[in-house]
Amino acid sequence: MPRILLVEDNEMNRDMLSRRLQRKGYEVSIALDGRQGVEMARRGGYDLVLMDMSLPETDGGEANRQLRAAPETRAVPIIGL
Repeated sequence: MPRILLVEDNEMNRDMLSRRLQRKGYEVSIALDGRQGVEMARRGGYDLVLMDMSLPETDGGEANRQLRAAPETRAVPIIGL
C-alpha cells in the first residue's frame, strides 16, 4: 500500500484529505507542522509528501528545501498545497 505523509496544520483540511486518501487505499501519516513533517519524512519511507506551504514552526518552502537536501528524502515527490 502506498504511503503518503500529509503535512497540514488546518484540522478541517487534514481530516478531509486524509479520509479521501484512505478511501482510495493509501496509508496516510499526518504531521502538524513543517518541523515535524521533515522529521517524519526522514524516518519514514514515504512514497509521496503532501505539504501545506503555510505552516507553523518551519514553513512548507523551508521544509521542502530541507527534504531536498537530505539524501534519504531527495527522491521523494513533494506536492505543495
